[in-house]
Amino acid sequence: MAYDLKITGGTIIDGTGSPRYIGDVGISGGQVVALGSAPAEAAQTIDATGRIVCPGFVDIHTHYDAQIMWDRLVSCSPWHGVTTIVMGNCGFSVAPTRPEHRDLIMRTLENVEGMSVDALRAGLGDWGFETFPQYLDALESNGAGVNMAALIGHTAARMYVMGEEATEREGTPEEIAAQRDLVAEALRAGALGFATSKAPTHVGYEGRPVPSRAATTDEIVEIAQALGDVGGVMQATVGRGLNHDEFARIAETTGAHVSWTALLGSARGPGSHRAELERAHEIAERGLPVFPQVAVQPIQFEMSWKAPFIYEALRCFTPVSQSDLQGRKRYYADADWRAEFKEKAGNGGKIGDRWARTEISYLPHNPELEGRNVQQMADDAGQDPVDWVLDVALEADLEMRIIQDVLNHDPDDIDELLHDPTTVIGLSDAGAHASQLCDAKYSTEFLATFVRGRGSFDLETAVHMLTQRPAEVFGIADRGTLAQGKPADVVVFDADEVGHLGKRRVYDLPAGADRLISDAKGIDAVVVNGTIIRRNGADAVDPHGPLPGKLLRNGKG
Repeated sequence: MAYDLKITGGTIIDGTGSPRYIGDVGISGGQVVALGSAPAEAAQTIDATGRIVCPGFVDIHTHYDAQIMWDRLVSCSPWHGVTTIVMGNCGFSVAPTRPEHRDLIMRTLENVEGMSVDALRAGLGDWGFETFPQYLDALESNGAGVNMAALIGHTAARMYVMGEEATEREGTPEEIAAQRDLVAEALRAGALGFATSKAPTHVGYEGRPVPSRAATTDEIVEIAQALGDVGGVMQATVGRGLNHDEFARIAETTGAHVSWTALLGSARGPGSHRAELERAHEIAERGLPVFPQVAVQPIQFEMSWKAPFIYEALRCFTPVSQSDLQGRKRYYADADWRAEFKEKAGNGGKIGDRWARTEISYLPHNPELEGRNVQQMADDAGQDPVDWVLDVALEADLEMRIIQDVLNHDPDDIDELLHDPTTVIGLSDAGAHASQLCDAKYSTEFLATFVRGRGSFDLETAVHMLTQRPAEVFGIADRGTLAQGKPADVVVFDADEVGHLGKRRVYDLPAGADRLISDAKGIDAVVVNGTIIRRNGADAVDPHGPLPGKLLRNGKG
C-alpha cells in the first residue's frame, strides 16, 4: 500500500517509556499503519534522520475555550509540539451561558484569566451556542488544528442556574441539583469532565469571587457525583474547603480521576511542597486516583498596574478592582492604603520576597529602567519596594508593567516535583493571562531545561511525561502513544536544539488586543491525525480551510 505520509530514519520514542529505536513511520487515513519498517512509497515524506519522532504532546490545562472559536490553530501551543488540548479548566468554560449572562462571563474571564473583554466580544461575536452540548457542536463544526477535549466549568454552570447571585451565596438543594443535571447533560454529550475552583486568586468582575468560590464543599461534591453517574474526570483548583481530603472523597465516591492544580515549589515557604507530596502519597496508597498537577517553569506574570492581577487576592485590592482608572490611581497614592499593602507585600511582609524576583518590563517614560530589579532599585533609593514601584507607576500614569516570578521559582523544587510518581505535568494555562504570561511553551521548556540542560530525565521518560501520562490521567483514549492503528499525532524534533525563544508581545487578538507569545526552536514538524500542521517553524495548513483536529467527545475520537 502507499502511504499518505512517511517519516523516515528517525529515532522513534513511542511515549510508553520503552527504549528508543531507529525506524520509519507510515501514515495513511490519519492513522499509523506502519512503525519501524515502512517500505511502501508515500505522497509526502519527512526525513527525520538525527531527529526524535514521538507522539504529539497532550496539554491537559489550557483556557482556549473562547480563543479557539476565532483562532482555529490555537497559537501558540502547536508551535511547541502540542497536538491535543483540554479546555475548561478551573471551572471557566464559556458554556453553558445564557445570552443575558454573556457579558458577565466575558468580564469574569477578563479579570480572572487576563483575557481582553474587547477581544472576547469581537472574537465570540454572537456566540452561536448556549448549552454545553451546543458548544461541543460548535467546536466540532468550527474545526481546529489540534484535537480538543472540553470540561464543563462550575462557574459557568452556577451562573446559568443562579444568575448574578452565583457570586454571592450558597446554592439551594434545587439549584445544586440543577447544576448536577447540567454536568450530566454535558458529560452525555461528550464533555471530558467537570472543573471547579476555590482558589482565592480567582477574582471575577467587579472584584467579586468567581461563582464556584461561593459554593460549599458539599455542593461541589454533590455536583461531582455526575461523574460517577456518567463518567469523566474532575479538575479542581485548590482553596479553602477544597483540598486533599475533598479530592479523596470525590475520587472514592465517584471512581473518577481527580487532578488538581497546582502543587508548586515552596508555595508556602521553603520546602512546603514536601508536606503536600506526603498527603498525595497517603491518598495514592489508598488506591485513589488523585493526581497533583505540577508546572515545569516558574509561575511568572507580567502585570500592568491598570490590571493588578498578581495582587487582587489581597483584601486591600478589592476596592481597587472595583474602581476605574482614576480610582485606582487614588488608591495607589493613598498612604493608608499603601500601609495595608506593605503589611503583606512590603519589606518583611509575607510575600515581600517577591520584589527580589521582579523586574520592570515596560516603562515608556523611562525605558532605561526596563530589565532592572525592583528590590535593588528600591534599596538604592532607600524606600520600601511597594512605595518605590507605585511612585514610578503613578509617574507613568500606570503605563508600566512588571514581570514577577510569583511561585515555583526554584528549579530544584520543580525537579523534585516532576520526579514524584503521583504528579502529572500540567498548568500551561495556554490561552489565559494572554497579556501577562505565555506558558504554552511548557513542553519545549521541559525538554530544554530538565532533559538537555539538567540531565534530570532521559528522553524516553520525558516524552512519556508529555504524552501517555497526561492522556491516561485525563482519560483521553488513543492519544499519547505511537502504535499501529492509532491516530497519527506526531512531533519531530531535534533533541540538541529543542527549546523556545522567550516571549514577545504582539497585537493580533480581535479588536487589536495584545498578548505574549513564544516561538519554538528545534521543532521540525507537527502532525495531527496524519496532516502536517507545522513544518520548520511555520504553519503548513490554511487557517481558514479544512483542519485535521478532532473533538474528542468523552476523550475519544
